[in-house]
Amino acid sequence: MDNPTWAGNGSVVVPGISAPSTVACVRSLGRRGIRTIVVSSDETTPAFQSKYCDEAVRVPSPHDDLVAYKDALRSLAMRPDVRTIIPVREPDVYVLSKYRDEFAEYVRTPWPTFETLARAQDRMRLFDAAETAGVAAPETALFTTAPDQERQWIVKPRYTILGDEYVDEYTPETCVSPPSTRYLESCHGATAEDVHVEMKHVPLVQEYVSTTEEYGFFALYDEGKPLATFQHRQRRGYSYAGGPSAFRESVDIPALEESGLALLDELDWHGLAMVEFLRDDETGEFKLMEVNPRFWSSLPFSVQTGADFPYYYWLLANGQRDRIDHSYRPGIGGHLLRGELLYLHSVLTKEIELVEKPSISDAVSTVARSLYDQPRFDYLSRDDLRPFVRDLMNTFSEIR
Repeated sequence: MDNPTWAGNGSVVVPGISAPSTVACVRSLGRRGIRTIVVSSDETTPAFQSKYCDEAVRVPSPHDDLVAYKDALRSLAMRPDVRTIIPVREPDVYVLSKYRDEFAEYVRTPWPTFETLARAQDRMRLFDAAETAGVAAPETALFTTAPDQERQWIVKPRYTILGDEYVDEYTPETCVSPPSTRYLESCHGATAEDVHVEMKHVPLVQEYVSTTEEYGFFALYDEGKPLATFQHRQRRGYSYAGGPSAFRESVDIPALEESGLALLDELDWHGLAMVEFLRDDETGEFKLMEVNPRFWSSLPFSVQTGADFPYYYWLLANGQRDRIDHSYRPGIGGHLLRGELLYLHSVLTKEIELVEKPSISDAVSTVARSLYDQPRFDYLSRDDLRPFVRDLMNTFSEIR
């Protein structure tokens, strides 16, 4: 394993969240002798339990007070051993980009400027960029009037995070996760004004793309130039209707890469990005859904295929981009066991409009077969078991 002498001469700050991305970062970097500092407001975050977590720091929740969260991160950035901070969720990259100049005084900042970030977090601007780049996307508009009732539509937030930069009524301390996407039928009888109040802003109405083929294109960019890329196809989400990834397989599809690169090039991207696509059953086109401008929840699987993005990020942050030796193995699969449990729970308990539900026997059989055929897991690791145990405990608390 590559372990250059300079690698251990510094620390990295990683926000601790419920998704496996934090644990993937601390394992990847900790195994190389890089000191990891996990920060969280939640003492049950699995990354606190990792043997590769060198320091656990309690910080304010960004959802309670975003400025206090920024100040806590900045205090850590001021330490002489800290080299950079890794964004793993929308509030992280929002606050790091908004206050980028403050952090740049002390650490490397391999994340986008706020103007660039806003073009990704504001989906109206994102779809405008996609049109300019020649990237296919569903028909999308602001939900100001009811769309054509003869077609199927979804209502989704305009912004991937609600903060003062996007919603005038908010203060700098406010950071809100927007409501989930809804099928328009579930809004039956509601006016546009009703939906605006519920969504806390003017959301989007978007053409519903009927397909089970969900794909992710992942990249690390340096000032508009791609350094590493990866692709996967999502086979199962937390719900039988989709959602975050429970089981996925690595792929290498030239048309997917072409679309992902075209969009990120148009955005003049810098830092991390996951570009989500649906493959249209009728046309075969990859249609843009959104961009996540930070590490993705299925990051452990990317690392298992050989695409070690946490280490690539560390190299970029330390001026060592030329050391990035990028490759990965297509055709293998991996699981988040918590996600598989939530998938089965959704089959048992939920009825979701526009999506056909599998039988519970078929769902159990499919999950069991893939677990046997592709025994790779996001949290489960022989040399670091405690994050897996903590995540299972959290899951059972969630679905009780």
